[in-house]
Amino acid sequence: MTQAPNTAAFAHVTDWVFDLDNTLYPHHSNLFSQIDAKMTGYISELLTLPRDDARKLQKELYKEYGTTLNGLMQRYKVDADDFLEKVHDIDYSWLVPDLVLGTAIRQLPGRKFIFTNGDRKHAERAARQLGILDHFDDIFDIVAAGLTPKPMRQGYEKFAALHAVTGHKTVMFEDLARNLTVPKALGMTTVLVVPRNFEPTFSEIWERDPGQEDHVDFVTDDLGGFLTAIVDADA
Repeated sequence: MTQAPNTAAFAHVTDWVFDLDNTLYPHHSNLFSQIDAKMTGYISELLTLPRDDARKLQKELYKEYGTTLNGLMQRYKVDADDFLEKVHDIDYSWLVPDLVLGTAIRQLPGRKFIFTNGDRKHAERAARQLGILDHFDDIFDIVAAGLTPKPMRQGYEKFAALHAVTGHKTVMFEDLARNLTVPKALGMTTVLVVPRNFEPTFSEIWERDPGQEDHVDFVTDDLGGFLTAIVDADA
């Protein structure tokens, strides 16, 4: 099930920007659960906390600072490189190559970017496993953003300046509505990618990001199908 794109809304797009986790690879792959568990373990070891307490702190940091890493840096002066290396030490074979997605991305007119709160190595490994890495012009990671995570505006502005991205010619795909607030303000078309069959329920999706509906132009639970419809309309 997917919301059919109004293909005319994408005719002007020259730059296609994709989040990575739970966007380019699907939520149901459950890959991010490995990273989530690694972050809990990292905090547990760092602060000598029981895992339950470490997990509670992890979620508090995420909520307050935008990412767990940002919170750990602000409160505990954690080394970002050490954190990123350890939490992305995961099994990427959980991802299944996606021929439909790869074909659609390759055929999109213009430049294609990955813009992630993770690091470049993680993005490269995941995209390579999906069979889509070679279709992207560049990866803009948390390091390139100066360790300033989405949804903070500075990272988007650095990305736009680095690649001479013009808002009204750009579309951004994200699994978190709050991460589309700044792109929408910059004039980008915005697409929210949700779990297949809209699980959790559509209302729960908005409950995660209350008050963000106005920043989302399109919603899909099938990124490959959504992009294919755009490509086919352009053919």
